Formats: sequence, structure tokens, C-alpha cells
Amino acid sequence: MRLAALPLLLAPFLSPLAHAAALSVCTEASPEGFDVVQYNSLTTTNASADVLMNRLVDFDTASGKVVPSLADSWEISPDGLSYVFKLHPQVKFHKTDYFNPSRELTAEDVKFSFDRMLDPANPWHKIAQSGFPHAQSMQLPALIKKIDALDPLTVRFTLDHPDSTFLATLSMGFASIYSAEYADQLLKAGTPEKLNNQPIGSGPFIFTRFQKDAVIRYKANRDYFAGKPAVDNLIFAITPDANVRLQKLRRNECQIALSPKPLDVNTARQDPTLKVEHTPAFMTAFIAINSQHPPLDKPQVRQAINLAFDKTSYLKAVFEDTAEAANGPYPPNTWSYAKELPGYGHDAAKARELLAKAGLKDGFKTTLWTRPSGSLLNPNPSLGAQLLQADLAEVGIQAEIRVIEWGELIRRAKAGEHDLLFMGWAGDNGDPDNFLTPQFSCAAVQSGTNFARYCDPGLDKLISAGKTTSEQGVRSKLYEQAQTQIQQQALWVPLAHPTAFALTRKNIEGYSVSPFGRQDFSKVSVK
Repeated sequence: MRLAALPLLLAPFLSPLAHAAALSVCTEASPEGFDVVQYNSLTTTNASADVLMNRLVDFDTASGKVVPSLADSWEISPDGLSYVFKLHPQVKFHKTDYFNPSRELTAEDVKFSFDRMLDPANPWHKIAQSGFPHAQSMQLPALIKKIDALDPLTVRFTLDHPDSTFLATLSMGFASIYSAEYADQLLKAGTPEKLNNQPIGSGPFIFTRFQKDAVIRYKANRDYFAGKPAVDNLIFAITPDANVRLQKLRRNECQIALSPKPLDVNTARQDPTLKVEHTPAFMTAFIAINSQHPPLDKPQVRQAINLAFDKTSYLKAVFEDTAEAANGPYPPNTWSYAKELPGYGHDAAKARELLAKAGLKDGFKTTLWTRPSGSLLNPNPSLGAQLLQADLAEVGIQAEIRVIEWGELIRRAKAGEHDLLFMGWAGDNGDPDNFLTPQFSCAAVQSGTNFARYCDPGLDKLISAGKTTSEQGVRSKLYEQAQTQIQQQALWVPLAHPTAFALTRKNIEGYSVSPFGRQDFSKVSVK
């Protein structure tokens, strides 16, 4: 393992900081890249969209409302088919040693940012090696008919049909606005891949350097339209081991540590130099069951797996009482949460009975994929996998554990190579559809974010119908039906709704934990 050498490798970057104008954040994994539209992991969103980019709108978690960002205001037509955004004037893109913008942000940049995801004729459309998983799973190509730059600071989206989730969707990381001028420069130079490793945005920080599995360095954007960040330099110290993240925090090598283990949270509470920040997370940890891989294509087998797993013991061992048991895809604070949904419970005898009915009296062999390092949605991957392996063995299912590096795991899981997969999902726009469309729609099977690989016309119709009306009561009934079908089909083993924690030094001000797992360091200061 390279982990042992990590502290030495990072020493030049992470020694106690010489001045308070730098902020070091201990993160748990490397991003897949910096062209956020190509990826769907929160790690990548945090390292790209959250620090480098802006979107037309943001979602304010305190008020639960969509608020202005690059767009100062917007108007929606009575029929819900036209959205006109007025852009904030004089927004500057980043100036770096590889790009010197000649103009400020305009409606053409907004149009380019979406056209590259939606229009197969756009020269950038085929260049993205990983495709556009979020745009595809959210079915934006079928939703957005056209985008018009009405004038330099006005852009209009025309939709094919009303969609009550559209505005909130524009707050998601993949909806970040790119510089069309920079994209043109790269195309002309024959180096389009640099969009992914030399990113340009309009956000609070400017990218300066990335060393995989070690460090990402950023500097403050002094021309940021929302005001220069309080710190001059931002460092992501990529530290997969949660114990090492805590050690670095205590030594002041990091001032913020993300994704702490529950035990580390308790330790930090006893340390007078540290603070614990937390909030209920709008997230669900789960085990995805690949419904395209026999015998997992049989509902009885998937139900048996749910019944075989002792989730109560799992929650206590892995989350140490810092998470609420999950019974479906939604966290309980979701407005369409199905409260009466029956759970599977732990019943090994019933699991064996279902396997016998499925013609698998003697069990079967399968694989169980997990990540090497802990995260908010999987604090102890090794222990969790071993607990599931042991419980499955009790009912005759022999599961081989495969530990796969995070970036590789995401890539292969999106291709549908897994059988059983420890995974998690963070809803990042406050709308319950943000769990259903990306995880259970047929379009999301194609884009790769539907890790259960389940495509059913009936379920697809329920999900789509829920977006065509803004009536919350109507939407709730449709989503409750969808949750019932997901539960009956046992597409996941729902595990937990965690509490989102971050540990900080006592002298950190302006930082708060997002229930969506997003990161905002633009207002953080080191006193």
C-alpha cells in the first residue's frame, strides 16, 4: 500500500501553515477528474464544481429554496415550458498560466455548457470519455428542446414538457457553467482533454496543481463576483485513512477533516482544540443488487439477500449509532417518504426458503464489491463487507469480497460489472426525484448511475409522472407507489441514513456541513 508513505509525500504541502491565509482540508479520495459533467461521485463534485465552478442557481439548505447564483433572477412561463435567466454582470472566468480570458461570462457560455451535454452534433459531445451520466440519467436531452442566448446577459431554456424538478436540477454540480472561449481554445489546439486536467471556472478558487492520491492545490479567485474568499490558498490533502486524517487535524496539518469515523467524532469532542460540525444528511447508504446478473435477476433471490443481512448489527458495528436505519431509498426528512413501507427484517430461515423457491436450495456464488477507504456513507468498508459475507454464508450464498480503488470501482460499477455493491447516494437538490430518476429510471441504466441495473416501464412511468406536476400531494402519491415497487423488487439492501460530520480546528470560522455533502470554503476563515 502507498498509504505508509503518504505523510512523507505530503510533508512539503502540509506542514503547519506559516500564515492564516491558507486552509488545508483532509479529504478521503482523489477526484476522478475535474470536468464534473463526466462524473457522478461526490468526491469529484467537491473538488471541481464546489470550489472552481458556479451554476445558474444554488440550493439554500437553510430555507429549502433555490436561490440566485450566476443568474440574478429568472422568469418561468405559465405553461412551465420557458425559463428565462438574467445573468449577473461582470462575472470573470479564471486567469491562469494556461488561459487568459478576453471577455466576461455571457449567455453563450451557458448555452455551450448545456449544448455539449445535450447535442450530439456539438463537437464536444463525443470527446467526453465518460459521457454525461447526470444529464443522461436526469433525461435532460429529452427535456430541453433548445437554449437561446437572447442577449449577452439573457438566456432562455425551452422545455419539451413541464418538469417540476428542472430549476432545482440546475443547482447540481454537473450543471456548472464553463467558458466557451476556453473550450474553443482547447479545440483549436487539439488538446480537449485539458478541460479535465486544467479546469477553468468562475468560482471562488482557481486550480493550480493536482498530484493523484496526494494533494490538490487551489488559490483564491481575487475577482470572484461574490467576493474574494477569506483564505488565499486552499489545499485538499488526499488522505484515505480516517485515522490519519484525525492525526493531521490534531497536529494542525489540516484545519478541516472530512468523513470522520464515528469513533473519531467522539475523540474530537474530548479535544479542546477541535470542533465537531454535523447535520442530518440527505443521503442513503445501500447495497446495490445488479438485477441483470443471474441469479440476482430473480426477485426472490434479491429478497433473500435482504432477509439474510443483519442490518441492526451492521449499523451498530459500522456506524456506531450515528446513523438511522434505512428502509428504502429516501431519508425520512424527504417530503414524499413512505412511512408505512414494510421492512424485510433479519430472517435467515425465510431467506433460505426463498432461495429454495428460486431453485437455489444449495445457494450460489457471487461477488461483493467495496472501496478500500472509509467515507461518510461507508465508514468501515472492510468490516461491513465481512459482516455481509458472513450473513450470506449462513443462507448458502458464497460472496467473494473484492476491494477496488474508488475511481476504478465507480467506473466499473457504472458499466454494470458488479454483482453486489456497497454504494451510497446523496440527493443534492432537495427534491425527492433526485433519488428516483438517477437510481431507478431506465435512462439511468444507460448512463450508469442506476446501480441496480433495473429498467421497468411501470416504474419509469411513475417516476416521469412525478415530474410533470408541481402539486406536492400528487407527486407524493406517485413517489410512494414507486417506493413500494422498489421495496417489493428488493433492488437495494437499504442500509443507513447517516449524520454528516466534519471535524475542524477551533479557530475555523464560517464552515458548516451540508446535508447534501457539498463543500463551500468560500467564506471559511482561519483565525
